[in-house]
Amino acid sequence: MRAVALLLLGTVALSGCGLRPLYAGGGGGAVANTLAHVEVAAIEGKAGWLMANALRDRLGNRGGAATYRLDIRLDDRISGLGLRSDDSVTRERRALRARYQLVNVADGSVLLDATAGSDAGIDVVQSEYATIAAENTALERLSGIVADQIVSRLALYAQRRPATP
Repeated sequence: MRAVALLLLGTVALSGCGLRPLYAGGGGGAVANTLAHVEVAAIEGKAGWLMANALRDRLGNRGGAATYRLDIRLDDRISGLGLRSDDSVTRERRALRARYQLVNVADGSVLLDATAGSDAGIDVVQSEYATIAAENTALERLSGIVADQIVSRLALYAQRRPATP
């Protein structure tokens, strides 16, 4: 009986705190509808191709005319960290940073201007092939992580923006 009372009290307390589900309404809600009308502009290079595909997968474009365009500039860097006594690198850091802008297609105004990024550590081994494969795998993972960050920020924007009549 006491557990039920605590659960009921907790439910009442949370309902008054102002928390709302981000994707309220499911696939037909305001956030999902906004994300489905975002077009991802072409991004240069291999990292750009991976990022654009990751974003398209997450945005769920349903076809039709795009209301928004997402412009992205990527900065993909690999830097050496650990050094042996013979000055050979033993560890690398791959950093992927994205500066993105959400642009209203109708009038060209920038609605959101932000950055996202992540890093990954890579062990440098004797096999050059294995090191290159690790660098490519890190880029694929980083593209997904940064795409998740961008989509989350777009979803927050869509939830907070004033409703259009």
